[in-house]
Amino acid sequence: MDDQFPRDGAWAEAYVALGSNMGDRERLLRKAIALIDAHPAIEVGRISGIYETDPVGYTEQPPFLNMALAVTTSLEPIGLLRQLLAIEQQLGRVREIRWGPRTIDLDLLLYHNVRMDQEELTLPHPRMMERSFVLVPLNDVLDAAHPLRERVEAASEAALRNGKEGITLWKTINWRSASEPFGS
Repeated sequence: MDDQFPRDGAWAEAYVALGSNMGDRERLLRKAIALIDAHPAIEVGRISGIYETDPVGYTEQPPFLNMALAVTTSLEPIGLLRQLLAIEQQLGRVREIRWGPRTIDLDLLLYHNVRMDQEELTLPHPRMMERSFVLVPLNDVLDAAHPLRERVEAASEAALRNGKEGITLWKTINWRSASEPFGS
């Protein structure tokens, strides 16, 4: 991977992790997807199943619903991150306890072949290979040609086999189905 990203309005593929454990978790995930896709410079492509997972780090909280998205975007990595943070705020995200309860959590995991380590953003996400709640949904949507594909697939299969972090498939959803409105 390198630190270059498409320029001059070209679109790049990126991967986003979503999580929620407060309120109507599924509705919040759906609303986040709709808001991401509504941005003129971001298009949601593939979505993972929804997985219910035990909390990690701060464990005195309800279980999470987690998923991942493959998106294409003409935003640069920092611009995409800032848009995701704005959507978190719009959906009531408050940061009080590290790894604590949240209405919505949106993490930029991967962006094209970019490697970067800045105060605001590190790519690939520095802890994604340690977290089953990220790896299993990411495995659902990661492009077959992605350089991390084999590692993500192996780690995801091991996590499911070992029951790591209490991760179970909770539900699949049909993205863009006329019978399942996402914006509600």
